[in-house]
Amino acid sequence: KDAQAGNSDENLERGNWSNKADYLLSMVGYAVGLGNVWRFPYLTYQNGGGAFLIPYTLMLALAGLPLFFMECSLGQFASLGPISVWRILPLFQGVGITMVIISTFVAIYYNVIIAYALYYLFASFQKVLPWSDCFSWADEFCSKTRLVSDCNATLDGEIIHANYSFITNNNLTCMNGTINYKPVQFPSEQYWNKVTLQRSSGLDETGNIVWYLALCLLLSWMIVGAALFKGIKSSGKVVYFTALFPYVILLILLVRGATLEGARDGIEYYIGTQSNITKLMEAEVWKDAATQIFYSLSVAWGGLVALSSYNKFHNNCYSDAIIVCVTNCVTSIFAGFAIFSILGHMAFVSERPVSEVVDSGFDLAFVAYPEALSKLPVSPLWSFLFFFMLLLLGLDSQFASIETLTTTIHDIYPEAMKKLRVPITLGVCILLFFLGLICVTQAGIYWVNLIDHFCAGWGILIAAVLEIIGIVYIYGGNRFIEDIEMMIGKKSRLFWLWWRACWFFITPVLLVAILVWSLVTFSTPTYGSVSYPTWGTVVGWCMIIFCVIWIPIIAIVKIAKAEGNLCQRIVSCCRPAANWGPYLECHRGERYSHVVDPKKEKEHEIPTVSGFVY
Repeated sequence: KDAQAGNSDENLERGNWSNKADYLLSMVGYAVGLGNVWRFPYLTYQNGGGAFLIPYTLMLALAGLPLFFMECSLGQFASLGPISVWRILPLFQGVGITMVIISTFVAIYYNVIIAYALYYLFASFQKVLPWSDCFSWADEFCSKTRLVSDCNATLDGEIIHANYSFITNNNLTCMNGTINYKPVQFPSEQYWNKVTLQRSSGLDETGNIVWYLALCLLLSWMIVGAALFKGIKSSGKVVYFTALFPYVILLILLVRGATLEGARDGIEYYIGTQSNITKLMEAEVWKDAATQIFYSLSVAWGGLVALSSYNKFHNNCYSDAIIVCVTNCVTSIFAGFAIFSILGHMAFVSERPVSEVVDSGFDLAFVAYPEALSKLPVSPLWSFLFFFMLLLLGLDSQFASIETLTTTIHDIYPEAMKKLRVPITLGVCILLFFLGLICVTQAGIYWVNLIDHFCAGWGILIAAVLEIIGIVYIYGGNRFIEDIEMMIGKKSRLFWLWWRACWFFITPVLLVAILVWSLVTFSTPTYGSVSYPTWGTVVGWCMIIFCVIWIPIIAIVKIAKAEGNLCQRIVSCCRPAANWGPYLECHRGERYSHVVDPKKEKEHEIPTVSGFVY
């Protein structure tokens, strides 16, 4: 009744966040994910150390933050999910469908990664970590230290080259710089491949379902379903723990790592005197910075629009965007210190350079870092904390991905969602669990890598490019700014100068450059040294085509349903739908409240724009 009377700022039908903290923590949890821990530190080390922070910060300001602010504003203004929000531009509604489909693909394999973390978490409840040594599952190539194969030595005044057994049997000493080492694998690497994954030889060899990973996958989906059974009302409370506790664990790991021998060497490689400012002359460094910012902020996935759609209309989405983006980037830098301090200790203990123990992605999370933790006193405790942190980081992002799907369903079938929210949410989780079983077979890691290689790459870039072009150049950047001012209040021209520069030119150019670069430098996917069969690459292309094909299909359908000749139909589809605008009637009148001429008001000459009238 209050909403109908125009006295409430609450979206009573779809619901609102209980308070501002629920929303901010959910956004931080969504943006801060596994990539902040297992990708950013490695990129920093690889691209010049501390010097990498220069392009990273610039890309945050030029590409990440403008897109983040745009999506938050878009969702909050219309209180709609990533598909229905395209009432703003019906011709581009397929972009929203692409976002939701890609989020679905990613949700399938992302929960598999959470299942890996759960498995290692349970494996940490042992007095001796199972990957700390070469136990019964290991083969002859497993070793905790490097094994010398052959070298040069001096025998009777002559330099000879011999295998190491001959050298030791004759009490000889290898000459410096001539030692060759055998190809060995550390226990953590063999445990990951032979025990955890039971990895097959390639995508062609599917093998059996790894039952304990399937159980961990089921448990991870049960956790997600339990957290989301009441939508944002329940997930908004869960994130108080899942979003904040990882920072506590990171701090504990950093303090512990900083007290270890060799930690200084690790940090020097990460962001210290090893920094190489000349790296900034390489285009690859700038591409890596832009890509990392783009993916770590989770823009163009649909999740930001979905989460923001539950905001109150007059929420300050501008300050929210600044807070979440800065928090995300600071977290990445902070995580690097925790990671490299302990990797530095590992290099010290194993008498190897830091460059040989540093890795990214799965190899960092499930091989290099577990190997480092196994060398610490009370190693099960540190292992438990690390994998518990990975679990929480993954769950936060997964909550938002599933909330994106349920928000979309609510927008399309509001009555059904109001009555059957719990069964529908559980049904989504059960369906995605069964779809994810292929990823916990013996070839599962190849499927995870394949989906990540294709779906989480070009599809998102294409959606982002079309999103910003559609809103800024077709709907109208200045009109969109007026919509934002309805929510956060009138701002000066100087305030909008930077945002106009980014939205109208800088950000679209950067996104197109990244997309073109990605296409030009495309290489067939590999996992380690294992190449994918031709049919695997074809499947990958089919997945990405399935994601983006809806953009032209929906555009054609919209044009076909419109009236008039072809030109008139296209023009009508480029105009906002009649029901576009703020969700509540009490906010629709604010569209021109700050520009209305009293004389025109009496003469009923107030213009109709964006589908609603003052």
